[in-house]
Amino acid sequence: MATLVDRAPRGTTALVLQGGGALGAYQAGVYEALTAAGWSPDWIAGISIGAINAALIAGNPPEARIERLHGFWDRVSSRLQAPAFIPSGPIRRWFSEISAGITATTGLPGFFTPRLVPPALSAPGTPEAISIYDTAPLRETLADLVDFDRINHRHAIRLSLGAVNVRTGNFVYFDNRANTLTVDHVMASGALPPGFAPVVIEGEAYWDGGIVSNTPLQHVLDHLDGRAGQGDATIFQVDLFPARGALPRTLADAVQREKDIRFSSRTRLNTDLNREIEKLRAAARRLVAKLPAELQSDPDAVLLAAQKDPGAITVLQLINRAEPWESQSKDYEFSRATVDGHWAAGKADVEKSLADPRWNQRRPLKSGMVTLDLTDPEHVAAEPAPARAH
Repeated sequence: MATLVDRAPRGTTALVLQGGGALGAYQAGVYEALTAAGWSPDWIAGISIGAINAALIAGNPPEARIERLHGFWDRVSSRLQAPAFIPSGPIRRWFSEISAGITATTGLPGFFTPRLVPPALSAPGTPEAISIYDTAPLRETLADLVDFDRINHRHAIRLSLGAVNVRTGNFVYFDNRANTLTVDHVMASGALPPGFAPVVIEGEAYWDGGIVSNTPLQHVLDHLDGRAGQGDATIFQVDLFPARGALPRTLADAVQREKDIRFSSRTRLNTDLNREIEKLRAAARRLVAKLPAELQSDPDAVLLAAQKDPGAITVLQLINRAEPWESQSKDYEFSRATVDGHWAAGKADVEKSLADPRWNQRRPLKSGMVTLDLTDPEHVAAEPAPARAH
């Protein structure tokens, strides 16, 4: 059970961004609303499109970040525009399917283009033989919109980007606390096969981190350390695929539901498991403190006592809920109308969450972890908002 104190400093503010292609415009709306409310992250972890949004934020001064996010999303939005009014039913779904089909066929400005020579006709072992699209336009876009000198400055926002080593299958994080990040690291995090070729960094090839885990939450939780002044963390976890959803009624619904489940990456399991692990760590530390002095130097006791204390953690989940007209192509449906809709939904979910009494009247924690999901009408909270301890 989380314990409480009368007041606590804000501490670390982390922004955790899933992968999800076109759905990533939701994350941009979330960031805009958080900024308007006075929340500025000092740590951003992202995968795939989340890595791109993270780089756009970390790689620009605060006053330019919203403009740069708009610059990216305006650039990659397809030229297909929805009519001034379009019903949110079968017609809207048909429009979105047409838009996604155009993207798959012709590519996206500033993002990717179809390869002129089909993979089957390309020399084995070349990028052209193992991918459908050329991402050179994305490289140019990132070079234009992201200042990597700012990202690698010693006082920069911490930036963590998830990717997968193609040769070993191991998940890795490129982190500006340990690596000098370049455009290659961002593109590696978003190199989803078979659409995009792997990106080679220091002799190793990397694919999109979403292949292994689409949510970088665990990386942040694993590296928080309350004893190092990083405690009292507030984590804004921005998910682009909902873990829960309705039973499919058509084959298209089934394909979409499978994708939602696969890429939601069991985020609720991660938070629930972390709470249980922290209870065990706290119990181990208390137990060691009760041991006689001659036993506290035992190697096992030393190991238990060394377990880090992540401090108090509040996770606010912001989840992009599926629209009735969306289909399995929603992550590559880049029409301007849809992108603008995702952006607006992200803003609205933040505004609703921050206005909720379970958020703005919550009591500060001394230790433990609380997870809140305040935008789902069917889900009150993963754990009740804590009341003051007596």
